[in-house]
Amino acid sequence: MIAEVRQKPYEMVGQSARLKQVLRLASRLGRGQWPVLLLGETGTGKELVARTIHGASPDGPFVTIDCTSMIGPLMESELFGYAKGAFTGANSNKIGLIEQADGGTAFFDEIGELPLELQGKLLRVLQEQEFRPVGSLQVKKSRFRVIAATNRDLAAEVEKGNFRQDLYFRLNVVTMRLAPLRDRREDLPALITHFLNQYGNGHTLSSDLLELMMSYPWPGNVRELQNCVQGMVAVNTGPVLHVGDAPSHLQHHRESQALGRLGKAANGAAPGTNGSEPVPILAPVIPLAEMERQAIIRALEYTKGDRVMAAHPVIRP
Repeated sequence: MIAEVRQKPYEMVGQSARLKQVLRLASRLGRGQWPVLLLGETGTGKELVARTIHGASPDGPFVTIDCTSMIGPLMESELFGYAKGAFTGANSNKIGLIEQADGGTAFFDEIGELPLELQGKLLRVLQEQEFRPVGSLQVKKSRFRVIAATNRDLAAEVEKGNFRQDLYFRLNVVTMRLAPLRDRREDLPALITHFLNQYGNGHTLSSDLLELMMSYPWPGNVRELQNCVQGMVAVNTGPVLHVGDAPSHLQHHRESQALGRLGKAANGAAPGTNGSEPVPILAPVIPLAEMERQAIIRALEYTKGDRVMAAHPVIRP
């Protein structure tokens, strides 16, 4: 069973050394206005870290800008807004995301997905702190802290010509690389408890299920763990969740582990290697014809080649 832990909104959950280092750096960065680039796999909590940085000195709004949605003819108007009459359907002025972030924090989620045509315009905003809404001649000001996040290797994207080098240097002032969940497994119990408190109704985990979840690599990181716990409590009344209640991908992982242990045992590996429990070594299955051939050879060896004696059963006293 896991002890109950209550968390504040947007509080990072866990006690690992990696997480504590992230929290210390986030606290320091929150007291300044330096651009921050967050690197990490999908689901590692990059937006949560951005909110933690903003929360250290929560002046102004926190505006999330999803760069994966910046496609099509209206993407520029989403960022910079537009003036009345700028295009068909523009019946009034609209404030864009850049203007909404004035005095606060603009979080550019998945900045590596931003189209090249918008990267140059964003660079000008970051350098000059000014922009023009679509269809307007008026120049507006917007001053904000910029935090960008990506699961891509932006340096490699610069080499490929997919990302502007000058924008990369502008964003890459302070870099924080977030560890995947598989590299900070000591945070798993606290995270599981956090999500059980959030979605469950007094649900707890059996020791076998907790052991299984601790061994799973969580390629989708914290987001995958969150969805896993949410799914289990949604279809099970509890109060104790067991291995049989785990979703199919965890069941497959458990089966793969068992097959791996049997394979090591069959190949002569010592039982209990790498912390696994002892596994009995199984004798290989021998075809009947092969068993008969081996029996005849042993009988001829016993009778020193006498086929007549070998053909008769040996009667022992």
